[in-house]
Amino acid sequence: MKTRIILCGACGKMGGNVLSLLAEDDNAIAVCGVDLYPKEIGIPVYKSFAEIKEDADVIIDFSSAENLAERLEYAKSRGLGIVLASTGFSPADLALIDEYAKTTAIFKTANLSLGVNLMQALVKAAAQVLGDNFDVEIIERHHNLKKDAPSGTALMLADSINEVFDGQKQYLDGRSGMVGARTKNEIGMHAVRGGTIVGEHEVMFAGEDEIITITHSARSKRVFAVGAIRAAKFLRGKAAGRYEMKDLLAEEN
Repeated sequence: MKTRIILCGACGKMGGNVLSLLAEDDNAIAVCGVDLYPKEIGIPVYKSFAEIKEDADVIIDFSSAENLAERLEYAKSRGLGIVLASTGFSPADLALIDEYAKTTAIFKTANLSLGVNLMQALVKAAAQVLGDNFDVEIIERHHNLKKDAPSGTALMLADSINEVFDGQKQYLDGRSGMVGARTKNEIGMHAVRGGTIVGEHEVMFAGEDEIITITHSARSKRVFAVGAIRAAKFLRGKAAGRYEMKDLLAEEN
């Protein structure tokens, strides 16, 4: 039986990528969409979840951090899993997600790309080997329409590194003025915005007379759509809780 998906943000660019992939998928289907600006995309599209008539298994949410409670409450009330594929969540949003995860299966990761999640493991391993002998700087580059900075993925990478140091590292967003010499407890975070850059992340470990860089570059948004569909299939029928890419990969392997 196919995994039945409600696609939130259906009429946006990411919604289009998901629908394009689902058209060739034998194991999943979009039964309807939700979008504030509905248009003809080949499936029913509603302005709100309250209008939905179709039965489904999972919600894929590529909209925004706004109106998060509506989506979570709908998933809870219908017993659906939900893949939160947007970024820019506030601390209050994250607390709300944790609360709903007690009763709802929620898949949330800062980045749905398989490559980025491999990068996350690599930078953590590098930090374990290099320790405090190397300074860590993270540079992320995105298109000129991205609203949040630093990116959720940059923060995810920083958090993975900081686990090695028991959370003692402080995140410094850029540098300006007479900031003084760099301290050992910093992780520098730098955001670049321009053009149509899909997403690039670079973690630099700078030591004495040598530099190690680990980078990932997304060349199209399609990689995130692929990850979202994989997450939706994984989430179908799962018990309430928080899930992320490492859980998906562990099950697939």
